[in-house]
Amino acid sequence: MRLQASGFSIHATVKFRLLIFRLHIHLGFFLPLLTSKHIMFNMLDWGTCKEVERVAGKVSGAWVFRGSRVPVRALFENLESGASIDDFLKWFPGVTLEQVVAVLAHAEQSLAEV
Repeated sequence: MRLQASGFSIHATVKFRLLIFRLHIHLGFFLPLLTSKHIMFNMLDWGTCKEVERVAGKVSGAWVFRGSRVPVRALFENLESGASIDDFLKWFPGVTLEQVVAVLAHAEQSLAEV
């Protein structure tokens, strides 16, 4: 699935893998995937992304897509496992395509600044 957001096109699965690759290059070494996910989520400032929220007592305080109980982490884990954005949106109907595009764009921009 090809997406358009803010004048640029992205392919979610490829883009996520590129984000992980950029993180590895920035750190200068390759980490196991689980470690890189942990580092990526700790490095990103999700508080500046309008499409996510963190509420004490909601999904144990994890970052979730605004208006849902779907953790942001679920998007990246599903994409890394080979799911498409269409699959993700079917499996998590409380999340919109616009939210997914915004989260991927936010992650890309945040890692580009690291």
